[in-house]
Amino acid sequence: MSTTTLTTRPFWALAVVHAKFQFLETVRIPIAVIGNLLFPSLALLFFVIPQRAVADDPAIATAAVAQLGVFAVMSTCLFSFGVGVSEDRAMPFDPFLRTLPAGAGPRLMGRVLNGVLWSYLALVPLVLLGAFLTAATVTPTQALAAIVMVPAVAVPFLLLGLAIGYRLSSKAAIAVVQATLFPLAFAGGLFLPPEAFPAWLDAISKLLPSRAARDLAVQAVTGYEAYSFALLVLLAWTAAFAAMAVTAYRRDEGRRFH
Repeated sequence: MSTTTLTTRPFWALAVVHAKFQFLETVRIPIAVIGNLLFPSLALLFFVIPQRAVADDPAIATAAVAQLGVFAVMSTCLFSFGVGVSEDRAMPFDPFLRTLPAGAGPRLMGRVLNGVLWSYLALVPLVLLGAFLTAATVTPTQALAAIVMVPAVAVPFLLLGLAIGYRLSSKAAIAVVQATLFPLAFAGGLFLPPEAFPAWLDAISKLLPSRAARDLAVQAVTGYEAYSFALLVLLAWTAAFAAMAVTAYRRDEGRRFH
C-alpha cells in the first residue's frame, strides 16, 4: 500500500501563478488593454500638449504628466479590481478557487501584483508623450522616486477596488467605480491644478486620497513640496480601504459559503 504526500507550494510562488493567469485573462481582451492605456494619454494629448504655455514649461509639464499618471493608476486599479473582481465572482470557477486549501492570500496577492504591473504599463504611453511632446523632464533620482511611488499610489485604490468588487454585482460595480473615480480625480486636482481651486475646495481636496497621491507624486518628480499632512492622509485612507476590503471579502465569503 502506497501513500501520496501532498506538498503545498510557497505563498509567493502561488501568488505569482495567480498574477500570471490574471494578466493573461486581461491580455485576451484587447479592448480592456487599450482602454487601460489610452484614456490618460488622450487627456494629456488633448488638454495639456496643445497649451504650449503649459507644455513648454518644464516644471508645469512634469507636474501635469505626474498628476495624469496618478489618474492612470487610479483608473487601472478601480476598474481592474472593482469591476474585475465582481465579474469573477459571477463565474462558476470562482467558488472552486475559493475552496482550494491554499486560501485566499495567494489569490489576493496575485491580484495586487497584477494591478501594480498594469499600473506601470498604463504609464508607458503617458510618459512617452510627455517626453517627446512636452518639456517635461526628470533627473535619474526623480525617475527612481516616481517608480517607487507607483505601488504607493496603487495600493489604496486597489484596496478600494477590492471593497467594491466583493461587495457589489458587476453591473453595480461599473456604476460605482465611475461615480467614484471621476469625482475623486477632479476634486483631487488630477485634471485641474489645485492652485486654481477656490479656498473651500482646496481645503476639502487635501482630505482626499487622490489629492494626497497627486501632491506626493508631483513632489517626487519636481521637488515641489506636498502639503504637510499628505502622507498621513494617504496612509489613513489606505487603512480605511483595507478594512473595507477585508469586511467585504468576509461578508461575501459568509454569504456564499456558509
